[in-house]
Amino acid sequence: MLQGSIIGWNHLPFGRYPEDSLETLMAKVVPQAIADAGIEAKDIDEGFIGLYNPGFSKQDFVSSLVMQTVPALRFKPFTRTENACASGSAAIFSGLKSINAKTARFVLVVGVEKMTDQPNDKIGEGLLAASYVKQEAVTEGGFAGIFASIAKQYFQKYGDQTDILAKIAAKNHLNGMKNPYAQLRKDLGFEFCRTLSDKNPMVAFPLKRTDCSLVSDGATALILTDPETAQSMNKAVRFRAAVQVNDFLPMAKRDILQFEGAKLAWQKAFAMSKLSLKDLNLVETHDCFTIAELIEYEAMGLTKMGEGKKAIEEGWVYRDGKLPVNLSGGLKAKGHPIGATGVSMHVLTSMQLVGQAGEMQLAGNPKIGGIYNMGGSAVANYVSILERQR
Repeated sequence: MLQGSIIGWNHLPFGRYPEDSLETLMAKVVPQAIADAGIEAKDIDEGFIGLYNPGFSKQDFVSSLVMQTVPALRFKPFTRTENACASGSAAIFSGLKSINAKTARFVLVVGVEKMTDQPNDKIGEGLLAASYVKQEAVTEGGFAGIFASIAKQYFQKYGDQTDILAKIAAKNHLNGMKNPYAQLRKDLGFEFCRTLSDKNPMVAFPLKRTDCSLVSDGATALILTDPETAQSMNKAVRFRAAVQVNDFLPMAKRDILQFEGAKLAWQKAFAMSKLSLKDLNLVETHDCFTIAELIEYEAMGLTKMGEGKKAIEEGWVYRDGKLPVNLSGGLKAKGHPIGATGVSMHVLTSMQLVGQAGEMQLAGNPKIGGIYNMGGSAVANYVSILERQR
């Protein structure tokens, strides 16, 4: 098991930053995260940068850019990690491995992405690079088309879920109202999300705009250390489990409705942590598209296969339900700057567990949170279970 604790962080509001670059976005979170951890830049032993960037930015070599802002980081080892939309979690897990190998005591992890400089067609091409290009790059509608094909298969097998997807979108937009870091802080409501309109057009049938995550710029950073060191810090959130499961890249080689990699990652995480789904107080899950969140209810074990709709119909995943999901607003409302997403999930869950989530804060002093970050169509699957340490 990978031992480790998160002891500090900083999170930029996601959105559009036309005047910024990858370098300046990182500069806005790195010094603040180090200060939040109560350490100095010279104490950092190693760093990892989560970045996807398949053509979003011309600057593709980023591992040393943080040194421009924080000169004390010069000569420290820094590495860029990439695993599609799970690049941020890949950076965190790399940091945990360094801590467990005892090659580092304090690790800086940054997640960053700058997507909005490119036109929509270029963004679509970049996202499709996370598919099995040989077979899937011709999919109409880009990466939304990939998940639209999953939705159509799901509808065919389990019935039309259009209203369920709209309820998921509406839930996440309502939650996003309370998140000061969210790109779209607007309660769109169920009727808007379920109705085809000029403001909510079809992107790739049956997915409308409100079923798809946002194109975003953003950065977030956190500091990792070992649990023993964390005991003396101002705050600490400990990993009870950190699991990565990768599956075949081609969807044709899998039963895509199963999200088998996600399911196995959750099962391993529960076994590792000696916890169950009932022990979690909240979950941040990867709702790149509303159909993804629906299937993820089933993959985490909240419902049986094909019965994910129960979780939303019976109110289980709402703020006042038995397992609130995506209190941050998820990728739907918060935004989805690809490389920053996994780091953001860990930061916002940590904020909940130490009672620093502001308006987002869940009542009842949540102690344990689950995170599922996905790269591609359930290809790279990362599950973390976090617990308040101090």
